[in-house]
Amino acid sequence: MIGTGEILSARSWLFAPGDSERKMEKAAAGAADIAIFDLEDAVAEEGKPRARTMVSDFLRSRPEDARARLWVRINPLDGPHALADLAAVVPARPGGVMLPKARSRQDVEVLDHYLSALEVSAGVEQGTTKVIVLVTETAEGMFTTGTYKGAPRLAAMTWGAEDLADAVGASENRDADGSYGFTYELARSLCLLGASAAGVAAVDTIQGDFRDLKGLRDRAEKVRRDGFRGMLAIHPAQVDVINEAFTPTEEELAAAQEIVDLFAAHPGAGTIAHRGAMLDRPHLARARALLASGGRA
Repeated sequence: MIGTGEILSARSWLFAPGDSERKMEKAAAGAADIAIFDLEDAVAEEGKPRARTMVSDFLRSRPEDARARLWVRINPLDGPHALADLAAVVPARPGGVMLPKARSRQDVEVLDHYLSALEVSAGVEQGTTKVIVLVTETAEGMFTTGTYKGAPRLAAMTWGAEDLADAVGASENRDADGSYGFTYELARSLCLLGASAAGVAAVDTIQGDFRDLKGLRDRAEKVRRDGFRGMLAIHPAQVDVINEAFTPTEEELAAAQEIVDLFAAHPGAGTIAHRGAMLDRPHLARARALLASGGRA
């Protein structure tokens, strides 16, 4: 349960347009840890009312225990659609809601009030619907990524580069070599640090080129080393790569267990020599975290 110190374990978060029953079906039936039915960017303005109904009907068609991994991205709170989105989907009991273009913790608190009222009205246990927040899609949001500690319902934080580029008036968000520019790497770091401060999972943003699976694997492995717990996906082909990259290998688990066993054998030691290096308590903490992520706590 979120809020008890346990971090949500979800490696892959796959978007599916909320106005396509075929794509929602494929996402729900696939290997993604979480499928996100999108009512925001993937749906044209005139199609939003129909998409709300489609997402609600789709959720209701699923067994209740299967809905925990079916989430919905609503529209931004400061726009005209968010309340209608929530009123349509909360009674259908999605596992969670993605809040885009969050400006600060205050947006999560407002969302919590809306969710609580709708849950009570629908006979849903209050607090059931979790939240993942997109924290860097606005210039304002960049300055508040450290404010989310203790925010109600918060399960994860992620970031975005495309809307941020629009917000600051940039013509491009990547350098000549294809890597993100400084501002966007800063956004990634602020998301990671904010999630760590809040005690929730940090989830890396999408890779737009869904055909470049090698590049996806390289990036997923890197951000996992950096501390991210999962990654957003825009195409089913990306899911298996992401799941594998965020799953510890047997070699990693064995090495982590060796460190834990060394410290267990020397309970009073602050540092231990091991394989030509000195290990201290942060090494032990990281080893324990890796074992927990592999189900071997």
